[in-house]
Amino acid sequence: MKKRLIRGSFGAFLAAFLLFQTGAADAFSERVIMRGDTGDDVIELQARLQYTSFYKGKIDGSFGYGTYWALRNFQSQFGLPIDGTAGSLTKRKLTQASQYNRDFVMKNLREGNTFTYYGGVPLDQQVKKNTQRPTTGSTKNSGRSKSAQPSGGKYTMDNLPQGYSKSDVNLMANAVYGESRGEPYIGQVAVSSVIINRVADPRFPNNISDVIFQPGAFTAVADGQIWLTPNDTAKKAVMDAINGWDPSNGALYYFNPETATSAWIWSRPQIGKIGKHIFCK
Repeated sequence: MKKRLIRGSFGAFLAAFLLFQTGAADAFSERVIMRGDTGDDVIELQARLQYTSFYKGKIDGSFGYGTYWALRNFQSQFGLPIDGTAGSLTKRKLTQASQYNRDFVMKNLREGNTFTYYGGVPLDQQVKKNTQRPTTGSTKNSGRSKSAQPSGGKYTMDNLPQGYSKSDVNLMANAVYGESRGEPYIGQVAVSSVIINRVADPRFPNNISDVIFQPGAFTAVADGQIWLTPNDTAKKAVMDAINGWDPSNGALYYFNPETATSAWIWSRPQIGKIGKHIFCK
C-alpha cells in the first residue's frame, strides 16, 4: 500500500513537471484556433505573438488578418507547418517561446486599457489607459478633406483623431514605407489615404489591420517589406493622411504602370498619377 502511494505521488509529480517543462499548463484550450475565431484563446494567441514581436496590432480577442499573418510568420520562423491556424504543435511552440500573464491581460482588457507592446516591457509600462476615443475598429472618415494641406509635422502620437490608435499609425507607417519609400512625400501621403479610404468603403474590411493584411492587397505584405523599420517621413505621411489630407482624391487602388502585371488594375477608373503610382477608383 505504501509503495502504491509513493508511486502515485511520483507519477503526479512527474506529470506536473512535464507540463511545466512543455509550457502546456494553463495555456490555451484544446481547440484549433483559426481566422474568424474570438475569445480567450485568441487573446492569449495575440498576447504571445505580440510578446515574440510577430504581432503588432491590438489585443482584442478577434482573429483577423493581422493575427493570421503574424501567426504565419511565427510558424515560418520556427519551422512549423505554415497554415495560419494554431493547432497543438504551434501552441506548444508559442508557450515555449513566450510568456503570458493571463490575470494581468484580462484585468487590463476589462478596464479598457490598450496594449501597445506586451512583451519585453515591465508590466506597468505595457498598457496605456484608454480614454474616450475607440482605439481600433471602424474608422469612417466622411469628413476628410481632399484639398487639405500638409501639417508640417505638427501632429503627434499623443493627439490622434478619433478612431485611431498608436498601433494603427505604426502599422500604417510600416505599410507606407514598404510600399512607397522611394516616392515623393505627397505620394506617400496618397498611399496612406488609400488605406484609410478602404477602411471607409463597405467593400473592404473596416479596420486598418485587416485592410493592410487582406490577402493580395499590398505587395509589401507579400514580399515581407511590411516588416522593415519605417522612417520619420513615412510616419509623418500617415499622420497627415489620418488628419484629413487626401492627395489621392478618394482613390481605393494604386499601381506602378512599369511593374503592374494585373490586367484588371488597368480597368479601374484612373484619378491621377503621383510619382510612379497611378491612383484609381
